[in-house]
Amino acid sequence: MDRAAAILTDNLRSSDLYHHSGRFEQHVRDTIRLAASESGMTVSPSFHPHAFPDIKVNGYGVEVKYTKKDSWLAVGNSIFEGMRDDDVERVYVMFGKVGGEPEARWSRYEDCITHVRVSHAPRFVVQMEEDAPRLFDRLDITYNAFSRLEGFEKMRYIRDYARGRMQEGERLWWLDADQSHSLPMQVRLYMHLSDTEKRMFRAEAALLSPRICSGSRVKGKYNDVALYLLTHHGVFCPQTRDLYSAGSVALRSDPTRGGLYIQRALRDIEDLMRDAARRLDSALFVEYWGEDYPPAERISEWLRRADGYAQDWTPSNTLFLSES
Repeated sequence: MDRAAAILTDNLRSSDLYHHSGRFEQHVRDTIRLAASESGMTVSPSFHPHAFPDIKVNGYGVEVKYTKKDSWLAVGNSIFEGMRDDDVERVYVMFGKVGGEPEARWSRYEDCITHVRVSHAPRFVVQMEEDAPRLFDRLDITYNAFSRLEGFEKMRYIRDYARGRMQEGERLWWLDADQSHSLPMQVRLYMHLSDTEKRMFRAEAALLSPRICSGSRVKGKYNDVALYLLTHHGVFCPQTRDLYSAGSVALRSDPTRGGLYIQRALRDIEDLMRDAARRLDSALFVEYWGEDYPPAERISEWLRRADGYAQDWTPSNTLFLSES
């Protein structure tokens, strides 16, 4: 690999012939074959154009990365490695960059994985800088052990890692490795939903976010509601505050003006919140509350949290007083 990287670097600097991802990958294969010619090794492409890694060398694998930027950073493969070549035991990376001073570098795959990026699927991030932090050190598991895990087991590590990096007010929009949590292809506007959907979504969001009971001057008290609607249902709500404080929801069951609108709006959806407490996935409560509770205890826990947020009123004195 040292010899191949040196040859590749010379060729990248002397000519732009290989300044193309496809041509560079083929050149890596040819160069490794040349470098290994005296060792009797067999160098061949993987079993499929989209398989991982790109090249096989006597039970070893070489994944090729290329960038036109002056950067040693690239998005790697899916953490699930569904197209991994079973004949490969250890994986290396050959990385070519042509931005700035062209150069090729190589590393063990696990040594240059520094992060996980999520688009349509979680993918490793490859960084060839020597002092870059290694992801698997932070996960406290070796790459080889991680690669043998089932998908749902891998996601436990990745979710914990992602949660540890979240800032205040941020939420994960992906929860499960089995993809049971899915979003519609299009984003919908809240005002275009049916009345049934509006009330159900308001109840779910209210249950997960007892912070909505905070005082009127508290900033960000509706952030979790907006994030939940968007990340879990694909619904964009421009005026989240109106879901619980507008007259159209507060006066729905009783048109008499006055009183605390948030209290009246929540009282109107109590039964729907009870239903949500029984059926929502445990992962959501871990995500929004920090821990899960048995379905039968979720309403009482919600009241405890809401009492802690509320000012000038006590939710447990006015809400969920009747048995259901």
